[in-house]
Amino acid sequence: MSLRALATVLENRGFIASCYTCGDQLNSASFMVSLGENHLIRFLVSDYGITWTEMRDDRELMKLEGAEAIAQLEELANVVKYSLADAPKNSRKKRKNAQLQLV
Repeated sequence: MSLRALATVLENRGFIASCYTCGDQLNSASFMVSLGENHLIRFLVSDYGITWTEMRDDRELMKLEGAEAIAQLEELANVVKYSLADAPKNSRKKRKNAQLQLV
């Protein structure tokens, strides 16, 4: 899974998303997406491990590490992937106030 590709797809869907890599070997990465109304997700890969942090109104709602963090990222990617497959072509344009629902 490419974090950069996921960020690009989310941006094309109207979300604010970013992905940064660090180091010469690109072994660290930070992925962030705003799901609307002060709702932020951060996925971080570093020498210290892998974390998924979900925040709302600057408060941490959930923090997962390791395999659980990867599973949550895969769930986000699947929501995006299947919502694109189910959406009519004319509704794939950028939308204001877009919201993504994680199950």
